[in-house]
Amino acid sequence: MLQQTPVSRVIPAWTGWLARWPTADALATAPLGDVLQQWGRMGYPRRAKNLHRTAQIVSSEFDGELPRDINELLALPGIGDYTARAIACFAYNQPHPVVDTNVKRVIARVVDGVAAAGHWSIRQGLENVHQVMEADSDVDDYCLNQKALMELGALICTARSPQCELCPLASTCRWKALDFPLDERVLPRTQAKYEGSDRQVRGLILSLLRDSPGDHSAEEIAQLWHSPGQLTRALRSLIDDGLVVESERQGDAVYGLSWSEPYPGE
Repeated sequence: MLQQTPVSRVIPAWTGWLARWPTADALATAPLGDVLQQWGRMGYPRRAKNLHRTAQIVSSEFDGELPRDINELLALPGIGDYTARAIACFAYNQPHPVVDTNVKRVIARVVDGVAAAGHWSIRQGLENVHQVMEADSDVDDYCLNQKALMELGALICTARSPQCELCPLASTCRWKALDFPLDERVLPRTQAKYEGSDRQVRGLILSLLRDSPGDHSAEEIAQLWHSPGQLTRALRSLIDDGLVVESERQGDAVYGLSWSEPYPGE
């Protein structure tokens, strides 16, 4: 849920989710349509489908508990390098590097003497963070220090207004010693606009199907957006993602949420 969504929006959604499905086994038996409705307007609904599929796999193949092995975690739908290592480190206390933007920024400044680490590859980031963690931590402190680095980057060593006077690493920070040079290799990224995007159109379609369960005609959906071509593209992408199903009623196409999708291993 926290992937690409702020904590303030996730907390009530997460609380409601766990009240309804407190375990992987409980979520695994829920229809996908219920899962999409509960996900609500958090956006990126593929995350809900991935979470549903992961619950089915965990229930079927791992006795209802998330695996501890990194490669097994990475094989689960929707779990990438960051999430897999965060689970292994913070849930299972295994010494794996957990590399987010805040951690990369702190290490880039303190160790490399540059403003940010946008030029790091995923592999380079993992190696750099792991080297620092191994040098400064024993196994028991590894994950605790990871959390400390995250908090330091989020609250003190921020991207735009670092509070160096409060930083416990200021005396050893290479970036500070070099008088805060800018990193010309890091180009600012612009967030793609939501207004008018395919994401917005997908959201409109899902809102209709989620808020009014049942089949909806092509004519109903056509009223949602002014551009027929973009509407068709968004609708097709939802069908391809398995979030919406297309069927026929009296010879005409109708559309609804995908309500059931059994795990293929069953």
